[in-house]
Amino acid sequence: MTTHSSRFLEIVDDARARIEEVTVDDVKARLDADEDFFLIDVREESEYAAGHLPKALHLSKGIIERDIEKIIANIDSQIVLYCGGGYRSALSADNLKKMGYRSVVSMDGGYRGWREAGHPVVHEE
Repeated sequence: MTTHSSRFLEIVDDARARIEEVTVDDVKARLDADEDFFLIDVREESEYAAGHLPKALHLSKGIIERDIEKIIANIDSQIVLYCGGGYRSALSADNLKKMGYRSVVSMDGGYRGWREAGHPVVHEE
């Protein structure tokens, strides 16, 4: 597991104070129930290509604020963000909330937690 710097963890903790987080099991249940929501992978393109959650769209943390409105124009849309472990997605969720998105959450545990739970992943061909 990667050790993150204390400064990075400080800004993640700051973001987490303003956002809602959901568990891996919450997201799995929503997918199983075929709920209508956007599932966004904010990891790097190479990480996404190596494996991602079913039905996930890719908008990396580096471009999500720039491109989100092209994909999701309705600020009331249900959005779940995830990354490798839940840090980058927390930062991205905070920024989307600042942009006016009302129903955006971050999946705590991220892709790592999803895999550890034994849930299915998709690999790019």
